[in-house]
Formats: sequence, structure tokens, C-alpha cells
Amino acid sequence: MAKTLNVGMIGYGFMGRAHANAYRKVGQFFDLEYQPVLKAACARNEAKAQEYAENWGWESVETDWRRLVERDDIDAIDIGSPNNTHREIAIAAAQAGKMVLCEKPLAMNGAEAREMTEAIEKAGVPNMVWFNYRRVPAIALAKQVVDEGRVGRPFHYRAQYLQDWTISPDLPLGGAILWRLDADVAGSGVSGDLVAHSVDTAMWLNGRITTVSGMTEIFVKERAVQDDPSQTKPVTIDDACQFMCRFENGSLGLFESTRYARGRKNYNTLELNGENASVYFDLEDPHRLQYYDHGDADHLHGWRNIHVTGFEHPYMKNWWVPGCTIGYEHTFINALADFLKGLETGEPARPNFRDALETQLVLDAVLESAQTGQWVDVRY
Repeated sequence: MAKTLNVGMIGYGFMGRAHANAYRKVGQFFDLEYQPVLKAACARNEAKAQEYAENWGWESVETDWRRLVERDDIDAIDIGSPNNTHREIAIAAAQAGKMVLCEKPLAMNGAEAREMTEAIEKAGVPNMVWFNYRRVPAIALAKQVVDEGRVGRPFHYRAQYLQDWTISPDLPLGGAILWRLDADVAGSGVSGDLVAHSVDTAMWLNGRITTVSGMTEIFVKERAVQDDPSQTKPVTIDDACQFMCRFENGSLGLFESTRYARGRKNYNTLELNGENASVYFDLEDPHRLQYYDHGDADHLHGWRNIHVTGFEHPYMKNWWVPGCTIGYEHTFINALADFLKGLETGEPARPNFRDALETQLVLDAVLESAQTGQWVDVRY
């Protein structure tokens, strides 16, 4: 008989929708012992929360996350609210004995992330951070290729994450929509929003980053405030972030991220070059993994374009027939399936808070290096 997992969701925006969809669909595609129940949605705006709850099938609404955490009928708290709320909610939920699922980045900075991680581990509650790109089947296949030893000794890792949506100087900051441009709410700019994904994926595939040298730039120095356009506010989050690094395994890394790459909407790539092989992935072509094997016969050398839709590929046996692709929303369903399977087997899903803390510490080191102009060791 299936076990129920009563979920309380905090936040109704982009991630609130992605997570709600995952809770609704996961049991239809994965054979799981635990079945999520959309028990309560929480947001400060009661009308918006009610509209969200009715659309997605949440049973009830709260306007104070503290009441949600205190409810006896809630097993898991899902934090999909802005970054400056994560710390207080996660710690309170852990202390109340709730499971905690949290959006990325885990916190505003490494100090907050460490405090959250220690609280979670002290409470011993199941936890996960929604770095959903690990669940893109092609990226998961890249991980399988690395773990099988096919790449061999790694030499280079490079990643780009490029968007263009903040180029206009007329774009305001703050408010419910554009809080990612407000340092008081987001903590950082592209480093926390985009580079966090790249770093999490990189360390999953290639191991820890040990030292970094970074630079950042703010191209528009001042913006109008969304909720009060007559006022302007200095922009203090990073519009662009680039850094070099060394990995613990001796390989070298290059990372670039910006919201000022005209024509790039969600261009997220990675490439790992090793002694024996290379892998390359582009999120804008998400069902394909490119693979080069130096062990092929000389006259057959070249990049293979693997269509990652077969039953033998990660996650794909749960979806459609080979040749049919899945999309962005399915990565959250795959992540949730791993979390629920971890509850069943006792082997916790990752990335957990500890993993996300390590990513946060890399980001801290990058921003420190950008300020000082020096190489900075990551302080794990």
C-alpha cells in the first residue's frame, strides 16, 4: 500500500509551478512507495496563493510560513520562495522535524548555507536541493560515462551559462517579479542564479573545485525600483561572472555566465576533456549528448551525437518510447522521483544540503576573488 507524503509548498512563482507539476505527475510515471499529497500552499499574498492552489490542486492555503511549519499534517516543506527567506524557513522546518526540499541557491552566502546544513544534519531530516539539471537524462548519461572510466584522466572542464533578459537599462529591480536583481533579496546575481547550476554539475561530474580566480561586472549601475518607479537604487548584484579554477583531481576549469549575451535565452553548456574521451552538452539541445572516443579506429574519429531517449538511458524507461523526447519540467519530476525513492530505500537522494553548501562556498570564493583580484582557496 502506498505511503502518503503531505507537502507544504512555500512560493507560487516559477519554481512553485515546476514543483507542483512534479508532485502531481511523479506517481504516474515512476513506481514509488511514497505518493505526494499537495496539502498546503503558502504565500504572503492570499489571493495569489489561493489562485495558485486552485490551479494546481493544493488542498489548503496559508499566508504565514510559520503556521505551515507548525502543522501536524505536513511531512515535508518545499522552499520555493526568494533566496533571503531560505535560511529561516529551512532551520525552523528542520527543528520541527519536517523533511526539507529547497530551491537553489541554498542561501544568500556560505555562512547562511553552513548554518542551514548544520541544522538539517542535526535534525537528521531527509533533504534535497533542487539542482534539477543533474536530472537531464543527457547530463546523467555524461555522469555515467565518467563513472565508467571512459573519459580517463580529466584535463579540462568548461561551462557557459548565458542569458540576455536584463540588458535593457529600463528594466526595474525588486518586487515579486524582478527580485533576482535586488541584492537584499537575491544575495548575488548570475553567480547565485546561474553559476550555481554550473558549479553543482561540474563538481558532480569532475569533483571538488579547490581554488578560483574570478571577475564580475555590473553593466547597468542603477535601476528604477519596480514597486516605486520614481525611486532609483544602485545595482549591486553581478550581471556577469567569469572564473578560472583548479579541481582537486588536477584538471583546470573555465566558467562564464552573463545575462548580457544578446540572443542567448538559456544557453547552458558543459564540456569535459579527458585523456581518453570528451563529453559535451548544450541545454538548448537537451536530448543529445556529444561524445568523442579517442579509442575509436583512426578512420572513424569524430564526435558522436547520442540521442538520449532510449530505455537504456537514465530516467527514460519511465517516459515514452525511444525517439520521443522529454522537456524542462521533467527534470523536476525525475529529481522528485529520486528523493521519494531515497525515502523508500534509505539511500538519500543528492544533491543534499551538504552538497549545496559546497557549491555556495565556491561561489563565495569566486566573489571574493573578483573583489580582491587574487586567487582564493575554497574554504570547505
